[in-house]
Amino acid sequence: MLRRNLMAAGATLALTPLVAPRVARAQSWLQHPIRMVIPYTPGGATDAMARLAAQKLSERLGVSVTPENRAGGNGTVGGMAVVQAPADGSTILFTASIHVMARQVMKAPPYDPLVDFTPVARVGRGPLLLVAPPRLPQSSIADVVAAARREPAKWTFATSSLGSAGHLATLEFNRLAGLDIPIAPYRGSAPGLADVAAGNVQLMLDPILATLPLARGGQVKALAITTAARSAIAPEIPTAAEAGMPGLEFASWYGIWGPRGLPGGIVGRINAEMQQVMADPAVVRRLTELGFEPVAESPAAFADFIARDVAHNAELLRAANFQPE
Repeated sequence: MLRRNLMAAGATLALTPLVAPRVARAQSWLQHPIRMVIPYTPGGATDAMARLAAQKLSERLGVSVTPENRAGGNGTVGGMAVVQAPADGSTILFTASIHVMARQVMKAPPYDPLVDFTPVARVGRGPLLLVAPPRLPQSSIADVVAAARREPAKWTFATSSLGSAGHLATLEFNRLAGLDIPIAPYRGSAPGLADVAAGNVQLMLDPILATLPLARGGQVKALAITTAARSAIAPEIPTAAEAGMPGLEFASWYGIWGPRGLPGGIVGRINAEMQQVMADPAVVRRLTELGFEPVAESPAAFADFIARDVAHNAELLRAANFQPE
């Protein structure tokens, strides 16, 4: 018995040099600031969600979590900044559902979002609003469809980027309406919404987080929300079905990723902290006020969700005969 105990102790000591560096690496990341890359311009829904997450994560971890906007390349400029970063927890990515669709919407994406990143946490979801310039005479989807059929050359959709929830919803809008309204991609929500407000483009489907404040301020006109029932925070806005387009139901979602190979200890810690953040009554109240729903799930559940979402949206793109650009 003594001999077996000594052998077991010896085996443990022999493994210690291998295990200790891994534990040290998983702990040392909290000794340095964390960069949270946002692959879009400031002012959009992704940026707003990311900044809330960065603030709360910083408070819980006790280190600086700094948002960094790296727009361009349909989100891939910021994505590459994370792919090329060390897998040590010093750099993480905060982005929207579009991130996982890179291979479906780009001819030659610089990375595979399902292979080159580590899913860490999904943190929230929310509906889209269909908005138009405030001076547009049409006040419902039915009115828009009728006008677009009469004069199709006068209509253009803005979208924050190809593959985004707004882009996918726009493809579905065209399919349901039997139209082919052109879609102009922008480098994020903010510039697209600015062009809608100015009347340079006529329509945009974008997350409620970015659009509702503009609608409330009169900069844009809200025509419909992409939910089955009206939102409690904006009961005056009809659903797409009520506005003349049954079946137009979409949501955007947001999450955190790390570089490929991010240690499980770091993934688990960030995920656990974000689950606590999303359960914080103040955060729940704030997101609810914005029309959003907090999400708290494990890294494994997040990875499973991504696989299902990509399969569903890839089929939507195929049905729309979308050609990667």
